[in-house]
Amino acid sequence: MKVKIGIIGPNDSIERIMLVGREFKNVEMFSFPYTALEEIDLIINNNRGLVDQWMFSGQVPFTYAMSRDLLKKNEGGFAELYGSSFLGTLLEAQVKEGKILKTVSLDTIRQDRIEMNRDFFSLQAINFHSYSYEGIVAVEDLVSFHQELYEKKEIEVAFTCIQAVYRKLRKLNIPCFRVIPSDLAILSSLEILIERAHSLRYRKSQIAILGIEVIHTKASLEEMHYSHKMKIKELELKRLMLRFAEEVNGSFVQFGDGLFFLFTTRGELEWHIEGESLLQLVEDIKVQSGLKVRLGLGFGETVLAAEENVRQAFHHAREQDSSTLVCVNEDREVTEFFGSSDKLSFQSRSLGEEWEEKLKDLTISPTIVSRIKSLAHYYQKDVVTSQDLASWLKSTERNARRILTEMERSGLIKVSGEEQSGHRGRPRKIYKLSFL
Repeated sequence: MKVKIGIIGPNDSIERIMLVGREFKNVEMFSFPYTALEEIDLIINNNRGLVDQWMFSGQVPFTYAMSRDLLKKNEGGFAELYGSSFLGTLLEAQVKEGKILKTVSLDTIRQDRIEMNRDFFSLQAINFHSYSYEGIVAVEDLVSFHQELYEKKEIEVAFTCIQAVYRKLRKLNIPCFRVIPSDLAILSSLEILIERAHSLRYRKSQIAILGIEVIHTKASLEEMHYSHKMKIKELELKRLMLRFAEEVNGSFVQFGDGLFFLFTTRGELEWHIEGESLLQLVEDIKVQSGLKVRLGLGFGETVLAAEENVRQAFHHAREQDSSTLVCVNEDREVTEFFGSSDKLSFQSRSLGEEWEEKLKDLTISPTIVSRIKSLAHYYQKDVVTSQDLASWLKSTERNARRILTEMERSGLIKVSGEEQSGHRGRPRKIYKLSFL
């Protein structure tokens, strides 16, 4: 199956990229020219499902798309303009001007990249006046930058990476050269996008198992054994899950009383995870069947690996009573979802030799430490008390004190002070998290 790449940019840039891209036999390229940046919104939104990756003509359209949340960073890219791209244009300028240039102006390219080229290619004799920026800068600002330097006779030639700036400078009769990606830079960028497309396709084909577990109360357990009420409720749950299984092209199986598995692929489930579909499913089951459930989602390269991760997800969900959806991926990274954008991720695997050494004699697991680390980043705190930790972990303050004492013994945290608890007795210790 061919990799499909959408190319976004001005017409001349697109033609050049497509010409260079002919070298790739199993790649299909689609042209999406624009005259104004605002057109990119419509281009991506209308053609999102048509392509695997987006190739942009340069930094500006790519940054615009990212700033508008039109795509993720791993869904597109552009050919960098430093290295062979800039050096080729610099050489062209020297030949056309018939002299060795001593002072030039340059926009867009990052200052650290300019310095890297200057050092590597021994260009210290050339004085660069640079206008580096993140994001998007108005064309008028860039034109003014070059124009002022030229009128003050501080530069001999201007170099720009923006087509509109190039045209305006030419109209002002300012010696100007446009830096465009070299064939080598375009080839390298296309290779990265093609490899990424293959990688994402493989990732989307991974096995995904969604586990549904009924959370029984004492009353519901009695219903399950002594009446048909529970069976009727489970039938309603099955109806909802069969409908959802149809949406994600999955297979739905019951594994026992109150335990169900839905088998599908990662690609089918991913957009449901990013939105509120799965959390809404939990709410629909509760409203329509009267059953409270938790969801465990496991990804894996094999059915066995995915099933192990589902059971791991259930284990974490039971420990953290507040979580109704927990996901464990192929790297054993645990993610707890509390809303469409409210989530917490942490590692359940080994945390490295240094941590292993510190934790080997403790009575707490590496998972707890990893979870505390993630929670500290989430709440943006590097000092905690037992009360804070109890609130984070939804546990008792006594259990939180035990965990903090163990972590202090290992050297992962240090006592940094005390505070009055508001009650009689000893003050509460304040701990500095030194492992962040």
